[in-house]
Formats: sequence, structure tokens, C-alpha cells
Amino acid sequence: MVKEGALLWEPTPEVVRTARVTRYMEWLGRPVDYQDTWEWSVRDPAGFWTSIWDYFEVVGERGDGPVIDGVMPEVEWFGGSALNYAENALRGHPGRTAMVFRSEAGGRWQYSLGELRAEVARVRAGLVRLGVGRGDRVAAYVSNIPEALIAFLATASLGAVWSSCSPDFGASSVIDRFTQIEPAVLIAVDGYRYGGRRFDRSDVVREIAARLPSLKATIWIPTLSQEAPEAGGLTWDDLRAESAPLEFERVPFGHPLWVLYSSGTTGLPKPIVHGHGGIVLEHLKSLSFHQDLGGGDVFFWYTTTGWMMWNYLIGGLLVGATVVLYDGSAVHPGTDALWRLAAEERVTYFGTGAPYIMASLKAGVKPEGLDHLRGIGSTGSPLPPEGFAWVYSDVRHDVQLGSFSGGTDVCTGFVGAVPLLPVRAGVIPCRCLGAPVEAFDPAGSPVVGEVGELVVTGPMPSMPVMFWNDPSGERYRDSYFADYPGVWRHGDWIKILPDGGCVIYGRSDSTLNRGGVRMGTSEFYRIVERFDEIADSLVIDTGRLGQEGRLLLYVTLTGGASLSDDLVSRLRTTLRAELSPRHVPDEIRVVPGIPRTLSGKKLEIPVRKILLGTPVEQAANPDAMANPEVLSHFAPG
Repeated sequence: MVKEGALLWEPTPEVVRTARVTRYMEWLGRPVDYQDTWEWSVRDPAGFWTSIWDYFEVVGERGDGPVIDGVMPEVEWFGGSALNYAENALRGHPGRTAMVFRSEAGGRWQYSLGELRAEVARVRAGLVRLGVGRGDRVAAYVSNIPEALIAFLATASLGAVWSSCSPDFGASSVIDRFTQIEPAVLIAVDGYRYGGRRFDRSDVVREIAARLPSLKATIWIPTLSQEAPEAGGLTWDDLRAESAPLEFERVPFGHPLWVLYSSGTTGLPKPIVHGHGGIVLEHLKSLSFHQDLGGGDVFFWYTTTGWMMWNYLIGGLLVGATVVLYDGSAVHPGTDALWRLAAEERVTYFGTGAPYIMASLKAGVKPEGLDHLRGIGSTGSPLPPEGFAWVYSDVRHDVQLGSFSGGTDVCTGFVGAVPLLPVRAGVIPCRCLGAPVEAFDPAGSPVVGEVGELVVTGPMPSMPVMFWNDPSGERYRDSYFADYPGVWRHGDWIKILPDGGCVIYGRSDSTLNRGGVRMGTSEFYRIVERFDEIADSLVIDTGRLGQEGRLLLYVTLTGGASLSDDLVSRLRTTLRAELSPRHVPDEIRVVPGIPRTLSGKKLEIPVRKILLGTPVEQAANPDAMANPEVLSHFAPG
């Protein structure tokens, strides 16, 4: 058992001296003091975000309007400004390596910045020939391949709007998303490879295209077959057939850049729109100061195009890093697949989901050849203290591990790491610069040292500029501002420590409430999944407002294990000792799998609905799930 808060890493004087955030503080003329700078950044957001524009020499016209106009949720940033994401992402020396692509099948491709610019110009010209222009939507059903990045940058360069889903999404899930934005062009792969298998998606692409009457063209990217599409179809080579100069349409700060989506497991996915300016400033700040990335770095994050971390990964271009794209399974042919990739590509910053770190721990992986690695990022779900400790015992003792928590809603982290602060087991070191995060108690008052609702009390430029097809803003306001007027409620439990560190306890709408004691599910999982016999778990409290229900623990067992009386006894004893007697489950049940979203998050709320009487087929959208077949195992009776 690793004690929460145990010190695992401290920055050396050299790390502090060379950190990019240190150079920024010196440029500001402020003391090199993170907490002091964070307090200034949230007290004077106009001054802070202006400094980000100036420090990074953002390409564009800043304009003479106010930096911030209005109050949340109706906020306008940098009135009168004009810029373009792609213009900022594609600046720099043409000879530097901008992108490396690796596939599970063994392929490797590399693009210099000059080569990437040339490809973007070709695809941009092809989109123009199809009639795509400013404000039009380009939808993509693509893997994490070079064509995805190239097509996005070409779309952004025109002032058109990008939106992508990964090809493991089912047809109805994609249609639910893309029909909301009425795309002019669909770019799609005919299939993909994952876990050593081939998945033909050509019929799914045809079904999606048939349900999008707004389409002017469908562009096929052949990944499994080199056969030409049906009559009238276009290929990627057709789209990029003609060379052209690369130009950029500068747009207002809040002009739509891309549309991301909520998970859509329990309703129609929310189409979340981010603007060019907000994403440029936020990603410059976060990647440079919190991940400490810049020129010469090699940046990898395991993701698909259906998760916001893809959008965050490609932001590495903004700070001059080489971005590494990977298409395939994280654990094929073995659990160490991503660690081997990191060694081979000399990755300096390695990002993944917390479940992959825990899977590596359980599999006994001991990565080698990571001499270039300086930082590791973890997100998607809270990383238990044991995961922190494994990184320092089995990966590298001198690496900075950064657990981050944020969301698709802002396409960044609210809380995370910074090179100036130590790393402690299970603790996120700080609230991110420019993110006025607080923990609210039930009365709506900020608390320190207690678990509360994660709220954001002031505006951030990467907050959504709108939801698509929400002209009154009602759906947007209801999503974040219904509980605390003028304050963003994110839906997570957080504890802010007196020294500024943070602990995330999971979603506040799937809370365990036993005898008035509220507890996030992450604490429960940390204990249960420590057992060698348990591969995965899900805990559900069926209580309703004013009445206590049953506490049910579902477990998926490792190969050869059984739910023996001894295992049940050890589970109950440990939970009683480490949590409380009230948090001992009323029943423990074995299931073949734990339901997860396509991005790997556990689906607690749909299972709770099923247990309270919602039919399985109505509890969640199966096309938004990685394993919809397991839901039926949670039905009562």
C-alpha cells in the first residue's frame, strides 16, 4: 500500500532553472514562485492571457478591443483580433521534424515541417475545389494517421470547421454526431487494424454518408484496400492531386475551429465548439509551461481521433515539438508496446491514460531504453498512488510524472503538474495557470482540505464558444451553469490541499453516499484493483435522495481466478479497514467485463440506471461504448 502524499520526485535546481515556465516568470519580472504566479493569473485574467499572446508571439492581429468583455457564460475574448490556428502551428524552420507516424502493423513515416506544409497546401486546394470555405464543416471518420492531421490543418487554414470520430465508433454514434453539424465533406478510412486484426468499415462509411444529405463529397483513404471507391467517389490522392501555395484565412478569436462531443452514452452527444484563439493560447500555455515542451522535444500521447487528447497532442506543433502519431492497440503484441515505441522514437514526453499505467504495473512491465524521457502524462481517470509509485520504481526515478484532470469541454486540464513542484503519490501538484479552480461545499462556498464540487469561478479562453445548433445558449448554460449562477460546475469531486495540491475523486454524479459520507469512486477502485485476482471493477450505489440503497461491487477476474470465499473476505476486510464499514459492499458480483466509453472511461451512471429499472437498451448508446455486449450482465434478475 502506497501512502497518498508520499514524496516521489523533487525538481533539481537545474530543472527549475531551465524550465520554460521559469523563463516566462523571469520575462514577466515576477519571482519564480508558482503559487504566486497562479494567484496573479486568476486574479488578473486579462493581463495573464495578454502576456501569453505576447510571450509566444502569436501570429495574427491582436486588435484594439477589450481582452475580456462580459461575464460567464457570455464572455468574448480579444475583441477585434484575427488569427488562424494552422498558421501558428505550421510556423518554424522547414527542415525540422514535425511529425512521426507509427502503426501497429509496423509502418513508419516521417514528415519535416516543410513536407507537412506542402501536403496541407495540396489538401487545402482540394477542399477549395470541392467548394469548402470559411465556416463550412469537414467531418472525418479516420484513425490517428498522418492524413487526419493534414486534413485538419488544411480545414483550419480555410477557416472551415473540423470534426472527427475514430473508426471504432459505430454508424449510429457517428451519425448522431455529424448530422448535428451538417458537414460539406466527409473524409473516411475504409478500415483499420487493431490488436492484430483487420476491421473493414467501408459499409459503415457508406451508411454514414447516406445519412448526411449536406455532403458535397466523400473522400476515401484506402488503409485496407487499394481498390478505387464506387463510381463518383474520390480518393485521398484525388484530393491532394494539385500543388498550391499555402495560405491562411485569419478569423476572429472565437471563430469555430473544431467541434468535439460529449460521450453520448446517455443522450445525444453535445457538440462542443472551440475557437481558434482560445485553443491557440490555452495549448501554448499548457504544453509549454505544464508539460515543459518546446523545440527539440518528441511528444507522444496514446489516443484516437475521437478523444480530445488527439486535439491536445497535435497542439505540440504550436510549441515546435515533434508529434508522434500511433495507430493501433496499446497492448499488442504485448502490454509494453507503447513503452517500446517511446524508446524507439526517443520520446521526451510520453502521455497515456491512467488505465495503461495500471495495466503495465499489473503485467510486471519494466520499460527499457527510455534515456530521453523527461516527462510522463496521465489522464482520463484518477491515477492511484500505486501507479505513481510504479513509474518511479520501474520506469525512471528522475522523470516528472504529471497526472492531469480536465475535459473535452475545455480541451485541456484544469489541474496538473508543473516542473517547479514536487510529485507526491496520488496528488496532482497544482491548479493550472489561468484556471480559477475551487472546491465548493453543498452551500456553494469554497473549501480547502475537504472534498467538494470542482468549479471554475472565472472564464478561460478555451471554454466553448457555443454548442452547435444552440442559438439561445440554453443547452450550454444548462450543462455547466445551472447549479451555481456564473460559476462553471464541472461534475468532478476534488479536494484542494492547503499547499495547492489537488486530489480528484471521480465524477460527482456517480458518488457513493453512505450514511451521509460522500466518497468518490476512485478511492474504491484503488483498493479493489490492488488485488491480483481482479482485473477491473465497478461500484454502484443504488441509493436515491433521502434513502440509502444497496452498494454493489462488480468485478472482472484475471485469468484462472475465482470469486472464492477467501477473496470475498479479504475484499470486505480491506474495504472496511481502509474506507469505512459503511463502504463494504452489500454484494459482490462477477461480470465478464466493465462497460467503458470508447475513450476508456467507466460507465457508472448507465449501470446505475439499469439497476434502478431503466431497460438496458435505453440506458446507454451502444455505439458510444467500447464493449456494449457487457451491459446486459448488469440487468436485475
